[in-house]
Amino acid sequence: MHSPTLLIVAAILAALVTGVLSAVWLFNRRIPGLRFWAQALFCATVFCINLLLRDHVPLPLSVVLAQSSVALAAYLCLLGAREYMGRAPLGHGVAALALALLLGTALFFTLVKPNVQVRIALTGLVPGVLFIAAAHTLARGGFHKVPARYLFAATVGVHGAFLLVRPLLFKLAAPADGAQPETGMVAALSQFVVLESTLALVLVAFGALMLTNEFITNELRHLAEVDPLTNVFNRRAFLTLLDKAISNAQRTQTTLPVLVMDLDHFKKVNDSWGHRAGDDVLRHFVMLAQRCLRKEDVMGRLGGEEFAIFLPNAGAGGAVAVAERLRAMVEAHPVVTEQRSIALTVSVGVTLCTGSESAGTALQRADEAMYLAKERGRNRVEMTVAAAAPLAAATTTNQPAARTTLAA
Repeated sequence: MHSPTLLIVAAILAALVTGVLSAVWLFNRRIPGLRFWAQALFCATVFCINLLLRDHVPLPLSVVLAQSSVALAAYLCLLGAREYMGRAPLGHGVAALALALLLGTALFFTLVKPNVQVRIALTGLVPGVLFIAAAHTLARGGFHKVPARYLFAATVGVHGAFLLVRPLLFKLAAPADGAQPETGMVAALSQFVVLESTLALVLVAFGALMLTNEFITNELRHLAEVDPLTNVFNRRAFLTLLDKAISNAQRTQTTLPVLVMDLDHFKKVNDSWGHRAGDDVLRHFVMLAQRCLRKEDVMGRLGGEEFAIFLPNAGAGGAVAVAERLRAMVEAHPVVTEQRSIALTVSVGVTLCTGSESAGTALQRADEAMYLAKERGRNRVEMTVAAAAPLAAATTTNQPAARTTLAA
């Protein structure tokens, strides 16, 4: 039913792409899903070789190899998709039971009640569902942001759908006059099936490489934009995002609150308990700060123990409330590290970014407010506003009397 030339080409391509993906995985073992996709293509190679040697292999063994290799290829593709997307791994016990049931049914319709149509249906049903499930798993994140995922999902999804309708196509193409199945439409359909499988094989390998590139690109972007210690934006990335937020605030004619924070007496922590304890303190502070923020709020590390936050769609009162809540939370939650309890306080400067000023100007004004808080005793919130800005709400501090400072 299959052209030997097409099968040889398919087997060679399967072996080549298996080798390529395996080599890529050996040098990049941190890329999620890649090992499963390489194993899936190896199963496809086994399937092609089995078809080539089917006249020289006992029929039961050939059926077992065909059914198991296709089913495992689809299952491994699904495992790769779940691992790439960070989903929990599937339990292999259910998969092993399903494979055993599939093989038992295929052998029954081979040895006890021979029926080629049922075997073809089994070869398409289980793998087709698994390929579609893999496509559904990958199609996440938005096409414009992660097009490679959707292209890969389209490939395995279309292939899965074709496997599901393939038995119907063979049934419709089967000759009604008892002619040999190797002739007529069945033979042509068989060659088309091999061509489709070969094309799917190449596209799956190409899609896996595209996802590998996507993962590496995202990792490099993460390294370039995120502070490795605290996992918040670094100074350069934060300033870029702040510039965009300022532009958006100008278009909507709203103010943008900016907070600058500095941990009090942080040098003493490093000198007394070492830099490892200092790192724990910084991570602890970020964890507390993120509890006070909304999803749209953005936090960055400016350097050392100094951090900044901007609050889109918030006013002066809301910004001061967030700053005061953060200050109180830091004071109330000391860091416990290696059986030590390290008390912390933070000084916070708040400002409102208005007009056409730059991100650097807004940060400088918030920084001046933060230093003012330090001069007035630390563990305080101070606020400054530009001379052209309307008077903001009074600053909330840990002192009985609140005060707002105006910057010229």
